[in-house]
Order: sequence, then C-alpha cells, then structure tokens
Amino acid sequence: MRGFFLTHNRVTTMRYRIGESIDAQATSLDQGAFTTITVLSLLIGIGFIYAGLRSKHYWLTIWGSGLTLASICYLCYVVFLL
Repeated sequence: MRGFFLTHNRVTTMRYRIGESIDAQATSLDQGAFTTITVLSLLIGIGFIYAGLRSKHYWLTIWGSGLTLASICYLCYVVFLL
C-alpha cells in the first residue's frame, strides 16, 4: 500500500518523479540532532521552572519540571546506555 493514503473517504495516489524511489524522499535525523533538541528542551524546561516560580504560575513550573526531567532521563540514556 505504499504510495496510497486515504483522505476524506477517497483513496488518492501520490505522484513521484520518474526514476524517484519512494524511500529516497525521507530524510532521517541522526543522534546529534536528537541530542541538540534534548539540550534545547532542557534549557527551555529550566526557563519554564524559573518563570513559573517567579510569576506564581505553578502549572508552568510543573510543565517545566516534567520537560526537564524527561530531557535529563533521555540524556542519561544516551550517555550511559547507548
């Protein structure tokens, strides 16, 4: 079923250039991109915690804590287990 997808209850076909493979279109992210995004998320999470505590918006503090915790867990996974 590659090349087909369902939109609004009708099947449409995707068009490709002559000689172009379906798999050749996708670009993949390497580990460096994921690590960069994780470090950026860590910094944003710390900023959310600071802003939430300073402005007394505790939902922002909780959101930033979750983002920071998830970023730290992923970085530990990459450094120690991968």
